[in-house]
Amino acid sequence: MCKHIIEVTGKTYRDKDELPRLYRTAAECLNLAPDQHTEDIFKRILGGCQTVVEGLGSIRNRLSDAHGKGRKPARPSARHAALAVNLAGAMATFLVQTWNERNA
Repeated sequence: MCKHIIEVTGKTYRDKDELPRLYRTAAECLNLAPDQHTEDIFKRILGGCQTVVEGLGSIRNRLSDAHGKGRKPARPSARHAALAVNLAGAMATFLVQTWNERNA
């Protein structure tokens, strides 16, 4: 979703950019970056969104099998997995809805 938003708005990203960087760029394209707002509450909420995306990127890097496992890998519980999936879905939905509203 982030890459699509970046591309259709004429911005660029590097192939090695990870999720937090992609989200920050997409957020800027949609006027969702915390520093694009003056109201403290919106800055805080949008900053929280950015923190959620950074955390999701970290979970993927640390807990998935993409980078191999050590001898004692961390094992998230089902509730942690559900939280990650629901947060990712909420963030993706927010980006899509914002994109749709701006381009209606």
